[in-house]
Amino acid sequence: MQKIIVPLDVADESAAIALIEQLEEVTFFKVGLELFTSSGPKIIEALKSRQKKIFLDLKFHDIPNTVKGACRSAARYGVDLLTIHATAGKDALKAATDGLALGAAQAGVEPPKLIAITLLTSISSRQLAFDLKVPVELPEYALQMALLAKESGLDGAVCSPQEVAKLRDVCGKDFLFVCPGVRPSWADKGDQKRTFTPAQALQAGADYLVIGRPITAADEPRLAWKKICQELSVNS
Repeated sequence: MQKIIVPLDVADESAAIALIEQLEEVTFFKVGLELFTSSGPKIIEALKSRQKKIFLDLKFHDIPNTVKGACRSAARYGVDLLTIHATAGKDALKAATDGLALGAAQAGVEPPKLIAITLLTSISSRQLAFDLKVPVELPEYALQMALLAKESGLDGAVCSPQEVAKLRDVCGKDFLFVCPGVRPSWADKGDQKRTFTPAQALQAGADYLVIGRPITAADEPRLAWKKICQELSVNS
């Protein structure tokens, strides 16, 4: 299933390699902040040597000049997707795209697709209003962040599957949407507040689904992966 991205949310390179080898049929993996901080680019090299696609999910959020430099460096890894928080602002988002183009040209690789974080899927409507003091309804806030990303020249956005249908209608068919917070009906939701099943998320307009703990925390990850793929094939 080409649309499923499996996150390597583990502490170190050896644990990541063990998981990759258990899930040899998976073609797309996500490397997040914990693993990249632990292993650095070695895990990128390990994935590329196995011909895997890579979502480098570092969620950059800084001043424009720093973001530009970080994206220039990240582009050289030759990954497929890279994230930045939309709340970094338009100047930082544009600087990020410039940095990616520069780094990719210097390394002779294709630049990754740059996608914006609209709002973390662990944040509820109540938390947005009361903890973050944002006086906008959550779906409208996610939409505004996606539009900011599109206007700034980004390739897509990360959003909850519950918001993706509306965002797809407004942003158009060529804007890429990656949806975490996807949980099969038989899986525990954990700390995700705004979830859909894999079939619901794809039907709503997601391009890629990030499915982690239902697979990686399962007693038999490969069987959990196959179960999700089978459910999607039945619903397709």
